Amino acid sequence: MKYRKLGASDLNVSEISLGSWLTYGVGVERDSAAACVNAAFDLGINFIDTANVYGRGAAESFLGEALAGRKRDSYVLATKVFGDMGEGNQGLSRAQIEKQLDDSLKRLRTDFVDLYQCHRYDEKTPLDETMEALTRAVKSGKVRWLGFSEWSPQQIEASIAMKGVEHFVSSQPQYSLLWRRPEKKVIPISAANGISQIVWSPLAQGVLSGKYLPGAKLPEHTRATSDAMGGFIKSWLNDSVLEAVQKLKPLAQEAGCTLPQFALAWVLREPNVASAIVGASRPDQLRENAAASGLTIDPALFAKAEEIVAGAERSS
Repeated sequence: MKYRKLGASDLNVSEISLGSWLTYGVGVERDSAAACVNAAFDLGINFIDTANVYGRGAAESFLGEALAGRKRDSYVLATKVFGDMGEGNQGLSRAQIEKQLDDSLKRLRTDFVDLYQCHRYDEKTPLDETMEALTRAVKSGKVRWLGFSEWSPQQIEASIAMKGVEHFVSSQPQYSLLWRRPEKKVIPISAANGISQIVWSPLAQGVLSGKYLPGAKLPEHTRATSDAMGGFIKSWLNDSVLEAVQKLKPLAQEAGCTLPQFALAWVLREPNVASAIVGASRPDQLRENAAASGLTIDPALFAKAEEIVAGAERSS
């Protein structure tokens, strides 16, 4: 496993990180989830990402149990705030940040998180209130570094321009061979301001594994057929996308790796990406994905891959 510095922070994170959206505490039974966490440590994965809203606390509670016996300095722990936790508890107000941070720490069974991220931008709360509350969280020792997820270029620039507050060191956008929107503005702005990307859905919900075939029945026991986890993959499951993905398989074979490894290595070719977040329901999936770290692949193969998927569009 290779490691990269996270923006302007002092954190070094594994190029492949373990996510918990739709999986732990929700769509994957506990023993399998625990096996994946143990496998992550065995593979050198030190970066674990979650959010308060994943299973409305269930993912954090599971991770609190799973990590309880491990040295706190053996992993980098990231969580998020913004999502709807019920009974009007949502957003990035001063009161919500204080309450949700304390609730997250309790579920995670820790005194601090290494990275605290704004899950989305809060249009209902002034940015200065949010940044001042986050700054207090850092000064309190409950948070080490700050990040955001899916903020617009204008919102990012507004936060950078603020004086007298702690600044963000990470951005968490959706980014993959099939979704390249961050390259236009988010990555250049970030790279110029000490902000790294930690990307979600680098395999487009598993579509870039190549296991979903155009015109074929969806494989059983996969994310696409799961009631708990399948809602977000549907937009990728059209023949335009699936046919293009199948055409990538010979390129991965030429590169000497599997298609998921090829797709993850493509994401990691971008210097501003510190880590690619993967979700796993079985340790063997994690082992395959972790092997993408450090791969050296001919840029010409990546260029061919980009041409192949250029016309493929997700369903609305």
